[in-house]
Amino acid sequence: MTEKRLSGIRACVFDAYGTLFDVNAAARHCADSLGEKWQPLAETWRAKQLQYTWLRALMGHHATFWQVTLDALDFAMASLSIRDDALRDELADLYLRLDAYPEVPQMLRDLKAAGIRTAILSNGSPDMLDAAVSNAGIGDLLDAVLTVEAVGVFKPHPSVYALPEEAFGLKRTEMSFQSSNAWDAHAAKAFGFNVVWVNRFGQAEERIPARPDIQISDLTGLARIVGTA
Repeated sequence: MTEKRLSGIRACVFDAYGTLFDVNAAARHCADSLGEKWQPLAETWRAKQLQYTWLRALMGHHATFWQVTLDALDFAMASLSIRDDALRDELADLYLRLDAYPEVPQMLRDLKAAGIRTAILSNGSPDMLDAAVSNAGIGDLLDAVLTVEAVGVFKPHPSVYALPEEAFGLKRTEMSFQSSNAWDAHAAKAFGFNVVWVNRFGQAEERIPARPDIQISDLTGLARIVGTA
């Protein structure tokens, strides 16, 4: 079967958490302390983190993603009856140093070698993103790290997706947006990007408008998809 490709792509824009960085890594690294609760903690933490961003956006009560992340962690620990301040501090610190998925550095190198500009577009606050990018050693492979703090509202607000146009001076049709979060992929498509949904966990397709152009299981073959290799 012929691999579907995108044409006319001059920049690739990436969601950060869950797309480039493994959001389950912090809890996984504490599996010895958490035991069988590590995965339920990771899942609840992430689910509540996203819920809080959506609710804050709708309520008009913005906070940094770091505050939202800590609030979600506190909820997850309380829901699992985990009361350990030292462990809470360790989990929070580990979230600033999440593991990048293994294919990410080479994928970015392939794009840069082909002259494709690269950026992160994330809910993350600047200090969080700086720490994650530094820990992964990919800073020199990114042309821009864009955060919702520039507009004061979380995804999927359209003003967030406008940031790469402003940063690169490109049309949205000249860019490809990659996210592992289906809701994010759909929102970016509704905005007008070319969109690749990185369906890392084999999730069912969403029943919301604006279907992503392409679905892949990881980022390994992205350079071929955007027509650079």
